[in-house]
Amino acid sequence: MRFKAALCQIEPSFDTDQSMNHAEEMIMTAMASGAKLICFPEMFYHPYSLDKVKNIHGKENLYLERFTGIARQNKICISTGSMVVERSGKLYNMSHFITSDGCIAGEYSKCHLYDAKLAGLEVSESSVFTKGHGITIVNTQFGRIGIMICYDIRFPEFSRLYALEGVDILLIPSVFNVVTGSAHWSTMVRSRAIENQFFVLATSQGRIPTASYTAYGHSMACDPWGEILCEAQEREQIVYADIDMSSSEKIKSKLPLLSHRRTDLYNLERIT
Repeated sequence: MRFKAALCQIEPSFDTDQSMNHAEEMIMTAMASGAKLICFPEMFYHPYSLDKVKNIHGKENLYLERFTGIARQNKICISTGSMVVERSGKLYNMSHFITSDGCIAGEYSKCHLYDAKLAGLEVSESSVFTKGHGITIVNTQFGRIGIMICYDIRFPEFSRLYALEGVDILLIPSVFNVVTGSAHWSTMVRSRAIENQFFVLATSQGRIPTASYTAYGHSMACDPWGEILCEAQEREQIVYADIDMSSSEKIKSKLPLLSHRRTDLYNLERIT
C-alpha cells in the first residue's frame, strides 16, 4: 500500500481559535496535494510557553469536533498533535488520532515529562502536566499506528514497546527547542526508525520569532531503513512523505532485528 502523509509544521498564534482556523487551512492545502494522513505538532494551537499553556484549556472538545468533521467529510486521517486536556482536575498533554470516518480512535497522554535545565532555558513540564500511563495504538487502513510525544523519543525502551506490538508507523508530535533539536533531533528520529524498523513521522512547530521558547522545526519523516523521506526547515511549512508500506516487510525480511533479540540477556534483574 502506498499513500501520502503531510507533516504540518504550523506556527501557531497565541489565540487558539486563530490557530485552529489556520490548522484547517493547512489541512485543505495538504488534501489538495493528495495527503491522506495529516499530522500536526505538539501544542499545534499555541506557542510552547508553559506559563501560558497551562491556562489555555477549555476549547479542546470544540476543536476535536471540527477535526472529526473534516476527517469524516473528506475521508482522511488526522493526528491532532497535542492539546492541553483537563481530566479530574489534572492537566494532560494529550494527542488524538482521528480516522477517516470521523471517529476519535485513540488518545495518548505524554508519558515522559520534560524537566531540564539548559543554558538559557529551564523547562519543568511536571509543574503543569500529569504523566500518561501507557502506549496508544490505533488500527487504520494504513496499518497499526502508534503515538508518542516529543521527549518520549529519548527513551528507546518506550518506542520498542510499539515495535513489539507490531506498529507500522510511529507518530511523534513535538516542539524540540533549538538547543537540543540541533544536537539530537535528526539522529533520534532516524534511530527510532532504524532500530524498530517502522516509519517515523515526527512533526514539529515552526520557529516563532516572538515566542520565548524557540522551536527547532525540521519536521521529518523516515522510513524503516532510516532514509529521510522529507524534512522541513525552521519556519512554517508543510512537507510530504510518500509512504510505501511494503518496504517495511522487505527490510525486515533482509534484516530481522526483532527475531534476533537476546531477551535472555536483557533482564536488568540479572545484573547485580
